[in-house]
Amino acid sequence: MAGRTPRTGERTGARTRVGPTGPTAEALDVDALLDDRTVGIIVCCGSGGVGKTTTSAALALRAAERGRRVVVLTIDPARRLAQSMGIEALDNTPRPVDSVDTAAGGSLDAMMLDMKRTFDEVVEAQASPEKAKAILENPFYVTLSSSFAGTQEYMAMEKLGQIRADAQRDGTYDLIVVDTPPSRSALDFLDAPERLSRFLDGRFIKLMLAPAKGPARIVSAGFGLITNALTRILGAQVLRDLQTFVAAIDTVFGGFRQRAMKTYALLQADGTAFLVVASPEPDALREAAYFVERLSEDRMPLAGLVVNRSSPAPQGDLSADEAMAAAERLRAQDPTSLTAGLLRLHADQTRLVERESALRAGFARAHPQVATTLVPALAADVHDLRGLRRIGELLADPAGS
Repeated sequence: MAGRTPRTGERTGARTRVGPTGPTAEALDVDALLDDRTVGIIVCCGSGGVGKTTTSAALALRAAERGRRVVVLTIDPARRLAQSMGIEALDNTPRPVDSVDTAAGGSLDAMMLDMKRTFDEVVEAQASPEKAKAILENPFYVTLSSSFAGTQEYMAMEKLGQIRADAQRDGTYDLIVVDTPPSRSALDFLDAPERLSRFLDGRFIKLMLAPAKGPARIVSAGFGLITNALTRILGAQVLRDLQTFVAAIDTVFGGFRQRAMKTYALLQADGTAFLVVASPEPDALREAAYFVERLSEDRMPLAGLVVNRSSPAPQGDLSADEAMAAAERLRAQDPTSLTAGLLRLHADQTRLVERESALRAGFARAHPQVATTLVPALAADVHDLRGLRRIGELLADPAGS
């Protein structure tokens, strides 16, 4: 998967497969991306706290009101998406969003990943009723499906694959917008299947499977010593639970792996577009650079970069130094001067804008092929459809602020 050499500057529709060199940087045309009927999946990725959930919801709403049949899948535990869309509670089932303008023929559903329920559904679909019951009731399965590192990301891919398959079968949706997990580790969404596969294919798991998969004669004295030691450490019941779980899940997990690889291939396909979301801060843009590079390595179709919460430039042509000098002169004459305070605010805002501009310029020099759009910071948090529409307008036309 990772590490394959990308084709330099290769373009596919509205997407660019990024490489060491590529086309000159340009503004990201969000509406063109949303209107492109060859794009069936948009994945918003980035580090935590940069506005992925709001961006995903705003894109989904704008696409729906431009005529697409959209479902947005969020994996954000803060449940901000449900609040913004006026839905009391989201769960593993897509639910229609009210008050969406459907004049153009579009629609919008929203859902939130329930990773345990998704895991349960896979087990129930892949195993016989007896084996499914044994797995679902096993204490180790309960832990794995609820809190094992990477399970959330793995199940996000599983759910994406399910939605895509359903959409192709019945035509319910023509666009899926995915809000990836708020993980600090970049692109865990892509790494989780391999990580979970390594765990379930590891030496310890194979050791647990040995007595169940082969004749008694292959259970060596060495294995007996190990199980005796584990029994003393874990207890006989715990060890039996573990062996029962491993034996039951072994045949089922093969299907997991196959579907995860199929979904991975889907993410590499021309009908998918990745949007990297960042804020105009050094750490966030460093993470964004890592995402871009990793997407390039894995040959994922990159649509561009969204820089959220960009500071608006103050009115007028006065530089920061000029504003500070004028403020000092006025403060010397009148320590309580309101004008002096306003000039200092102007200087501070100008310097903030210059700092953010320098950070973006550094990113652009390193990644000139990545189309970018800026979303100016709003005065208040987004908490309803009106706010999401405003974000969508700014995504499509930052100058509209």
